[in-house]
Amino acid sequence: MSERLRVILSYLIVCTVWGSSWLAIKVTIETIPPLLGASLRFLSAGLILAVIVYLRKISIPFDSRSHKLYLTISLTSFAVPFSLVYWGEQYVSSGLAAILFATFPFSVAMFSYFFLPNEKLTPPKIFGMLVSFVGICVIFAKDIAIGNQQTIFGMFAIIGSAMLQGYSAIVVKKHGGNLSSLATIFIPTLYSGVFLLIASILVENYSTIQFTTSSTIAILYLALFATVLTFISYYWLLKRVQAVMLSLTAFITPIVAVVLGMLLLKETLASQTYFGALCVLCGILIANSKGIVEMLNKTKN
Repeated sequence: MSERLRVILSYLIVCTVWGSSWLAIKVTIETIPPLLGASLRFLSAGLILAVIVYLRKISIPFDSRSHKLYLTISLTSFAVPFSLVYWGEQYVSSGLAAILFATFPFSVAMFSYFFLPNEKLTPPKIFGMLVSFVGICVIFAKDIAIGNQQTIFGMFAIIGSAMLQGYSAIVVKKHGGNLSSLATIFIPTLYSGVFLLIASILVENYSTIQFTTSSTIAILYLALFATVLTFISYYWLLKRVQAVMLSLTAFITPIVAVVLGMLLLKETLASQTYFGALCVLCGILIANSKGIVEMLNKTKN
């Protein structure tokens, strides 16, 4: 399989699986406290990765530089941002959450500008991101409703999650070149699971916990597919694709969520959904215009 095809397939995996993760998180926190739900997700993912590491006899670096990076990733990519997402989704609709998390590419662009001088933030990239963001707002316009103060706090939590994950992506891009994508995710998921479990024990009430079939399946799905599979794919892509270009998945995943709702839940799509999706597609094409032109020129030659 050519590297270009692997890049395309990995990109599709990230978009498709993460597009379904918002619903799975909603199912989890219906019967399980948010910090505990996130903890079980990452502990399960860490155990799955441990089995893979053992069976494939993969060497995991434990030098001080790698350990510092593991700790940074665990806090900025998993533990803190996902606790914010799980907590925020209690008070924010999935549609509004999708709009708020669509600020992720802008945070990546901002940190990329300061820390990755080789990745130029060109006018087409900026304009393309703005067009795509408008498309997301159009799709979920009906979900933009601020009910009370808790909703506002939930909104800030999700925006904070997007900012932290944007920073984490740049850290991995800049300092994680010597680590395999599996090593990059293995130790941080275990650390995150432990951190979140301790936080959950200290602050959450377990009296109403119910491990239903749906919530258990949702946790396992989030662990195996939305964490192990997608983050390995994501970190593999991060070494081969510009950070800002990869961050555009945040514009695609909400559309995937809408399509899944149509296919699985028989939801009807409003006309504004098609227009918004078109805006997102056009924005991504504009942001990638230089790469597309270069690829077409190579094909002609």
